[in-house]
Amino acid sequence: MKEAEIRRLLAANLLCVFSVILTAVVPALFWDGFTVLGTHLTWLCICSVSVGTLNIILHLVIKPNLTFKRSSFAQKISRFLKCCIYFFMSCILFHVIIVLYGAPLIESVTETFLFAVLLSTFTALQCLCMLGPNIQAWIRVFSKNGPTSIWESSLQITTVCSILGAWFGAFPIPLDWDRPWQVWPISCSLGATFGYMAGLIIAPLWIHWNRKQLTYKSR
Repeated sequence: MKEAEIRRLLAANLLCVFSVILTAVVPALFWDGFTVLGTHLTWLCICSVSVGTLNIILHLVIKPNLTFKRSSFAQKISRFLKCCIYFFMSCILFHVIIVLYGAPLIESVTETFLFAVLLSTFTALQCLCMLGPNIQAWIRVFSKNGPTSIWESSLQITTVCSILGAWFGAFPIPLDWDRPWQVWPISCSLGATFGYMAGLIIAPLWIHWNRKQLTYKSR
């Protein structure tokens, strides 16, 4: 396994971490009263757009997945539209799952949906960028020995960490601490964000430490 490829992965992941940090810092310089907690819904939108845009740009520049065949302009448009539909469907699916796990059904609909969009940006959007609208490829990557490259391993790790972060972020909500960050969905979205950032850092380090044991086979 080439060290250069791991360094490229680390650099790309660190850029994503840096972009998340900037979403909490830069808007405050131009918007009086902006804080992650105080204007949380606005931050959710800014973070989703920033992280999503950077992920798309990075995958267009780095092109970690070389399995896509050359296609016509019409095929590219079709694939892009499918990706948009899949992303929207993932937002709806996450929204439904979050409600089934106890989020308010009617109240705080906007908050729940924006949290679902953020979670989809950390998970489904990365899958769409790397694997395209190919559900079979998604299933393969998230199977035990499914990844065929370090980029797919990183995708697997960051996706799992994001979901676990959102899960653990829900634990403080029922507690009677009466803290501002316990308001729905602040702790969950912060948990997902920290989980995503942790996954971005852990992935290249884990791959580097286990590079001798990792043997990727093309499928």
